[in-house]
Amino acid sequence: MKKQTRFVSVWDAIEDTPQQAASMRARSELMMALQGWVKTCGNTQAKAANLFGITQPRMSDLVRGKISLFSLEALIDMATVAGLEPHVTIKKPKAPRKRRDEELASA
Repeated sequence: MKKQTRFVSVWDAIEDTPQQAASMRARSELMMALQGWVKTCGNTQAKAANLFGITQPRMSDLVRGKISLFSLEALIDMATVAGLEPHVTIKKPKAPRKRRDEELASA
């Protein structure tokens, strides 16, 4: 039986590089925080879009989770405008991260 690899995050499993996985983890967390803010603030998507300086269709993309359409910088800017306090936390991994190409090569 083949040994299964465990990944710290789903992004580690599906992204090609650790850099891409780290960016996607951060973007995902920001996007979920913004989605929660939109739900709880009581504003319509149009009002939230106006606050962020984006169009309502772009706001719809955010609410629907279209993560690939948003840069890390854009999400940080929106979170700040929403009154959230985004920050970066740096920590050492508990175990060395396997790169996806290493995992595929050992398969």
